[in-house]
Amino acid sequence: MIHVAKLSISVVALAFTLAVGLVVATHAANPAHAGASGLVLAQAMVPPTGMMDAIKPTPMEQRYLSRYPQPARVGDLVGLPVLDLHDSTIGYVQQIVRTQQDKIQFIVSYSRWWGWFGRPVAVPLEVLGIQGRELVSLDMPPGDYAKAPTWQGRDVTALSPDATIRIALARA
Repeated sequence: MIHVAKLSISVVALAFTLAVGLVVATHAANPAHAGASGLVLAQAMVPPTGMMDAIKPTPMEQRYLSRYPQPARVGDLVGLPVLDLHDSTIGYVQQIVRTQQDKIQFIVSYSRWWGWFGRPVAVPLEVLGIQGRELVSLDMPPGDYAKAPTWQGRDVTALSPDATIRIALARA
């Protein structure tokens, strides 16, 4: 008798949940009711950062600004791995510098072997995004790192570890 009572309560709870879900879905699907109830459901299919850039080219500075740059301390960024869009390590950040043209560059030890035994390459701030405790090379493929000249360190000012810069957000 007790099992039948528990079963009937479960059936009633299930029916109530389905009824509430149906009412919410009906109101959300009808825009006329959305203002009255204050409930709007939405779904978005957003591709990973950088995926659509080849189809819709935009200037690098504009792409950087559209990725919601956030303040980050330079000392927290030095030593982070730089990944490509396939999550392979390209290199590690050695230092961050400011050029005479007032552009910020990350000096990355680039190597084909997971960033080990790399040579320093200057990478513009605008092509990188931060994703947790990793940087992602959004607009500079690994082939561009291989073609880039070895960084010489001339005419730049190294940023102090306490300096703050704004770096774009990346999403997987």
